[in-house]
Amino acid sequence: MLLKNKTFIIVSCLCAVVLLGAYAEIKNATLSGTWYPSNGLVLRGQIKNYLQDAKPPAIAGNIIAIISPHAGLSYSGPTAAYGFKAVEGKKYKRVIVVGFSHRLSYDGIAVFDNEGIKTPLGVVFTDRQLLKAITSQNKKIFANAGPFIEENSIELILPFIQVSQPLAQVLLLAIGQQSLENCQILGDALFNILKDTDDYLIVATTDMSHYLPRSLAERTDKATVFLVENMDPQALYEGTAGQNRMCGSGAVTATMIAAKKLGASKACILHQSTSGKGTSPDEKVVGYLSAAFVKENSEKPKQEESMIELLNTKQKTKLLRLARETITAYLAEGKVIKPANDDLVLDKVMGVFVTLRKNGQLRGCIGTIVGRKPLYEGVIEMAVAASTEDPRFPRLTKKELNDVDIEISVLSPLKKITNADEIVMGTHGVLVRDFLHSGVYLPQVATETGWTKEQFMNSLCGQKAGMNASAWKTGSCEIYIFTAEVFGEKEPSESASAE
Repeated sequence: MLLKNKTFIIVSCLCAVVLLGAYAEIKNATLSGTWYPSNGLVLRGQIKNYLQDAKPPAIAGNIIAIISPHAGLSYSGPTAAYGFKAVEGKKYKRVIVVGFSHRLSYDGIAVFDNEGIKTPLGVVFTDRQLLKAITSQNKKIFANAGPFIEENSIELILPFIQVSQPLAQVLLLAIGQQSLENCQILGDALFNILKDTDDYLIVATTDMSHYLPRSLAERTDKATVFLVENMDPQALYEGTAGQNRMCGSGAVTATMIAAKKLGASKACILHQSTSGKGTSPDEKVVGYLSAAFVKENSEKPKQEESMIELLNTKQKTKLLRLARETITAYLAEGKVIKPANDDLVLDKVMGVFVTLRKNGQLRGCIGTIVGRKPLYEGVIEMAVAASTEDPRFPRLTKKELNDVDIEISVLSPLKKITNADEIVMGTHGVLVRDFLHSGVYLPQVATETGWTKEQFMNSLCGQKAGMNASAWKTGSCEIYIFTAEVFGEKEPSESASAE
């Protein structure tokens, strides 16, 4: 009997040693008590209350990934809860958190390689299988726990995982330099390690605009949301990187790349908010967004939004007058006008080009394929740019203005195609791009030049984009088409029809 008890004691001690060894690599959370409560009961209750209050829209399909903010819990927590509430019905075995490093600069993607992180809610464990798989994908993806110390873009997500997905293990990723190359590397790697399973959720963490006046922040965030909804990773990156629009632009871009390759076809906006507690439009705030990338159940292709009759005659006249008044005021006083707008259609975010012609000859043309601002604001911005910033022409003078005709092209969302046979000359504008180059022709280019499709595409790739002229034939570039509603002061063009 005594021998058995001794044996039991020895075995118990050995177990204790083993357990202590395993927990030796558990990292303690570093932001509890400041960014969120250090008391586990209080923290759990706060998150449960946020989840209970969140009322995300019903989503038909499988959520591949979500976007979640990462500010102090009392600020961004209510919005973050919308993403985790949207996936509440599914229990994931693995949650991949894609964040970035606020403190350290390095070229690549760090992967947290400790056994786990201990928050006030307990330990959330690392998925060792995914850790091994992703670090084998590319030399720029490496194991290092250093960047995760005091990293709010990662740590503020963990309590939500622990409450809503308590059985899940995690893979924690922190992008250093949020370059497009690193986004592509990480997006491809995530696809490769997840493509044969469906028990995962990817969480991209970002806040939106930082410390802008409330009114400006809301407009800026609205334009950024449009880029998210458009599901074009490169356009999202180009429209946000290095700007005060989305601090985790690389994290979201990489996640969108992976989500699309994993079958997601649309982005659903779940909730938006700001850090503001007052109502003053001048109050400086930080923006927050919760969104989901969804793989739709139906394989039925999404119909393109028709551009026909999108704008009535009154709205077209208003935009043309706005463009002329903008140019007149800017050339005379160097000031950009700021008119009020009460037309909901003109307040919609869309791509727009402003084209100037003098005596029938091109005198300036600048625009944006993917909308960043409400249409009427986009017309103002592009009118100034077309008259003063087109590098092909000298700045327009006040003396020339009376001889200039203004044309506006309002664009539909981009549609990616794999075969140039889908291009309808005179109806479709075309955007081509590879990793380093891009170029675009509006639909009216084909009509004005009389080119064949081959001449049109060769010129677009070779001359406009600066890539090999045959890139569109060889699959060396991506091809996107769009339609445009084109109207002008002199002879309004026929609206290009949508498919």
